[in-house]
Amino acid sequence: MNDAPIINKIEVVVFEDVLTNVGKDYNTFNQVYVPNSNLTVRSNILRIHTDQGIVGEYPGVTESALADVKMAAQYLVGKNSLSREAIYNDVKRGLRHTAMLGVGVIDICLWDIAGKLYGEPIYRLLGGEKKPIPCYASTLHGDENGGLTSPDDFLEFAFQCQQMGYPAFKVHGWGRARDNLGREIENVKKLGDKLSGTMDLMLDPACEIKNFSDTIKLGRACDEANFFWLEDPYQDGGVSQFAHKKLKEMIKTPILQTEHIRLLEQHVDFIVAGGTDYVRAGAHEDGGITGVMKIAHATEGFGLDVELHGPGPVHRHIMSSIRNTNYFEVGLVHPKVRTTHSPVYLGYGDDLDAIDSNGNVYAPDGPGIGVPIDWDWVKSHEIDSGILAES
Repeated sequence: MNDAPIINKIEVVVFEDVLTNVGKDYNTFNQVYVPNSNLTVRSNILRIHTDQGIVGEYPGVTESALADVKMAAQYLVGKNSLSREAIYNDVKRGLRHTAMLGVGVIDICLWDIAGKLYGEPIYRLLGGEKKPIPCYASTLHGDENGGLTSPDDFLEFAFQCQQMGYPAFKVHGWGRARDNLGREIENVKKLGDKLSGTMDLMLDPACEIKNFSDTIKLGRACDEANFFWLEDPYQDGGVSQFAHKKLKEMIKTPILQTEHIRLLEQHVDFIVAGGTDYVRAGAHEDGGITGVMKIAHATEGFGLDVELHGPGPVHRHIMSSIRNTNYFEVGLVHPKVRTTHSPVYLGYGDDLDAIDSNGNVYAPDGPGIGVPIDWDWVKSHEIDSGILAES
């Protein structure tokens, strides 16, 4: 294609933001509610420039993903930006000894370029249509600070979300769940007792449960409470096909796995091994829009549903373009925390109030990703920038 935009520069912009009433729990990994606390977060915006002046942009690039992009940057210069399939496969191979997170963020920028070139939102390029996307409220982890500290706190927040229109609610339990399994089980049963049948309930211990035995106990509580799914329960890291197949055989609640494996082949292997009921995928982690569409269609071929990890406009585009999915994740949310997101987009948000009265969100209509970056805000929070490669 003679008029295809050719990549001529790879740029990164680094910014910092401060989240209020947010801190870290005992292990410094989980974000939790901490009153009167300020948590400084750093993130990166990847910008892929072309010779036609069209720039593909994606904020929220992690340090791990950025390290991958730096390895692939010189390869990208001079490439046809519309050759997404070839670039996906080349970068995937080139990053095979890394976390491969760079594959996804590069691919998202390339789809942004294509949408801007053709003047269409990504969901239209994917063959999708604008439609309501049902949401679940996905909580911050339980805390010990008077926020989501008890099962009663979670129940009250679930009622609040239901009244706002949310059809589903997901619990991220406490950071020391392995030391207090009883509280996790009480939380599940209390939510099920009061809300089962009126909204779908999910549980994500984020791999905090100590072992297989405790996971069976928690899973059977989910059975009693009629939970919609149980996700990444225990400390194998969510990667053992055999263990989760055994768990499936011993509880009735569907399980959701594959967040912590990468790209198409590993997801298909997990499905074939019988290690999950619902399939988790994310554009940032699993090869971008190209990668997630591969996973979604493979999952469809097995008759299963794919659930996308985390919010963002990219996932709204994908969910508008596939059949086999259920809920968009709005999170992480908390009754005493205004936001856990930096306001990098103009006129777009994924906070608790993002839904309409029916609990839905919609994909943006602008070209590409469809929502502009707020460069005034970014420039006021920028701490660094640089060119990774250029022609």
